Amino acid sequence: SMLSRCLSRLSSSSLSSLRALNTYCIHPNEGLTAEQKEIQTTARSFAMNEMRPGMVKWDEEESLPLDVLRKAGDLGFGALYCDVEYGGSGGSRTDASVVFEQLAMGCTSTAAYISIHNMCAWMIDTYGSAALREKHIPSLASFENLASYCLTEPDSGSDAAALRTSAVKKGDYYVVNGSKAFISGAGQSSKYVVMMRHEGQPGPKGIFCLLVEEGMEGFSLGKKEKKVGWNSQPTRIINFEDCKVPISNQIGGDNEGFNIAMAGINGGRLNIASCSLGAAQMSVDIAIDHLKVRKQFNTKLADMQWHQFKLAELATKISASRLMVRRAALSMDENSPQKAAHCAMAKLFATENCFEVVSGAMQMLGGYGMLKDFPLQQFMRDCRVHQVIEGTNEIMRLVIARDLLTKPTALSDA
Repeated sequence: SMLSRCLSRLSSSSLSSLRALNTYCIHPNEGLTAEQKEIQTTARSFAMNEMRPGMVKWDEEESLPLDVLRKAGDLGFGALYCDVEYGGSGGSRTDASVVFEQLAMGCTSTAAYISIHNMCAWMIDTYGSAALREKHIPSLASFENLASYCLTEPDSGSDAAALRTSAVKKGDYYVVNGSKAFISGAGQSSKYVVMMRHEGQPGPKGIFCLLVEEGMEGFSLGKKEKKVGWNSQPTRIINFEDCKVPISNQIGGDNEGFNIAMAGINGGRLNIASCSLGAAQMSVDIAIDHLKVRKQFNTKLADMQWHQFKLAELATKISASRLMVRRAALSMDENSPQKAAHCAMAKLFATENCFEVVSGAMQMLGGYGMLKDFPLQQFMRDCRVHQVIEGTNEIMRLVIARDLLTKPTALSDA
């Protein structure tokens, strides 16, 4: 089970440091099974002990902590919902969502990259050949190798079906030309799950998926981008100039690329929403501690009704966001026909509301909230990325509206 994989790999010192989660009205273990609560506690311990101490340094130095990722791999966090056959953890989407939420409390940027890596591993595991799975999943599960998802291009983002990176079959290889933009992990990753077009085949039906590996002839990296948030993970353009990729590296069928991309991104949206949730929870916890000790006008801030009411609003936003995230995870686990809409709703609602929660918590700290000595400004910068990544929140509205306007309503049977 997912739990036994987690706990069997924990050292005795880590086990002794596990602490029960708080039991206030926004505690994050509501509705979870006993096993999921143990997974959650394991992830929380890892976040607090291995990630939180380094988050400021990784942000300032713009460095991805490879040693910490390998430790996360030891716990089974590198291929959370991949099959156990080739080293995956065999967890559910709910299990994974719980893990990402907790990891984001330690470092939101690094947790978000871990979620993208997991999405790539799942796409290889679900749609790749047995040979590809056997070759790549074990090293992805351990974080010995890192993976990046490559859909967006300099000229196509929200309109993903307009991508132009193309491939021509020549003997045992595809020859690939084009560029991908905003690639998280690029430069540190050695595996790139790339959506491209059979040359001359327009629209979503012409798209297929290839696994491009670092060092392949014709593959090159652009400069590392400077970003507002997500600084612990590198972001680059990647280029293909007559890049030779073996036909055996194809993931899925000739016309399945767009569907594979969308299937992967449903989970990606759920995962990013989960990361926003963790950042918001930690921000409110920090604000609560501050309100209880800070005095103004000879009164603790916690005793001022404005702060009490504002805190109640922030907590309610967290609680509502978590319910939507858990519902989306359940839809993924049950393979519900509404899963795309539920993931879009969770991503839209949680990323926007949790950003407001972090901002509200910053306000409660006053001038201290502006200091880089305090983590709230970093949570805010990292969470701001989530409203754009994995499909902008404007596109989430389109996905939800399409579901509403193309499926029967309660009145349709009347």
